[in-house]
Amino acid sequence: MNKSKVYFTDMHTHDGYSLLDKLEKLITKAGIGEIDFNKRFAVIKIHFGEPGNLSHLRPNFARLVVDKVKNLGGIPFLCDCNTLYTGRRKNAIEHIESAAENGFNLYSCGCPIIIGDGLKGTDDVEVPVEGGEYFKTARIGRAIMDADIFISLAHFKGHEATGFGGAIKNTGMGCGSRAGKMAMHNDGKPVVDQDKCVNCKKCAKECAQNAISFDTGKAYINHDKCVGCGRCIGACNFDSIYNATEGAFDVLNRKIAEYAKAVTDKRPCFFINIVNNVSPFCDCHGQNDLAIIPDVGLFASFDPVALDVACADACNNMPVIEGSRLSKQLEEFGNKGDHFHNCFHETNWRSTFEHAEKLGMGTQKYELITIK
Repeated sequence: MNKSKVYFTDMHTHDGYSLLDKLEKLITKAGIGEIDFNKRFAVIKIHFGEPGNLSHLRPNFARLVVDKVKNLGGIPFLCDCNTLYTGRRKNAIEHIESAAENGFNLYSCGCPIIIGDGLKGTDDVEVPVEGGEYFKTARIGRAIMDADIFISLAHFKGHEATGFGGAIKNTGMGCGSRAGKMAMHNDGKPVVDQDKCVNCKKCAKECAQNAISFDTGKAYINHDKCVGCGRCIGACNFDSIYNATEGAFDVLNRKIAEYAKAVTDKRPCFFINIVNNVSPFCDCHGQNDLAIIPDVGLFASFDPVALDVACADACNNMPVIEGSRLSKQLEEFGNKGDHFHNCFHETNWRSTFEHAEKLGMGTQKYELITIK
């Protein structure tokens, strides 16, 4: 397979040339205008950020993409699906209120916000997964599948289960309905290292299933209730919770790739990654940790596989921010491979892209084209 083109611009600006100007030039050069938007619905899939988290994408980026789609004749809307875990984005009412709190609304972004899987996360459609090994069909938010064109606008950051989240995670996990998210998560169940648990109970606050108890003075996870979402792993500051199922994260990654395949098949798609505020954790958390590396830049491509791999490579070429989780992990455990694996040693982000490539979603080989 030939190399895919990935377009990149850094974060440097000057008088009269803002970061939004650079983003507009980037997506134009990357070929977004090659898509026929004329009177067609275009879903812009974005993560609005859990309230309390301040590293999510600014709505200004969304507004730029919305205006570009409108100028090309399209009918855009911003979209995300409801969450599986407890929090303020588990139903459409709270989700839209949370988006507004973080600055996303009709007036700031220039288009409506629609929650893809409806009021309670049950408005989905079964979509075929061609070549799927884990799924024959995927449960995707109906509004996302009703759109004619799919655009991913993703904040590229770390993640405690997948290593990082970029275009494919924004597409696969992000577009799954609540039933779809549960299907992707249900292979691995976390357990507690009793010697490390300090009974702080932070894990229980993150569990929407009430699966964690403290009858013995230490956390215990009831696997009959647990759905394997992994929120408790990220909540624990003492590394006492881990996934005991060998290869469970790899299975999760491959399932995400299959859901992304279902979302993107047989319609025009375009992918944008903003690599700034690279927190070690997902924007689903109601807080964000110190970034692990300096801001990198803006990336765009028609190929989500090449795009995410290019972003990961660029991140791994960046210096480590002193005092960050990554810095502390390196001091304690040494270098285990790359920045994202060093943050969370059980993760293996490459398994996502090996499977996505196998499914025909794209290639890990890319040509990086720099836009000034």
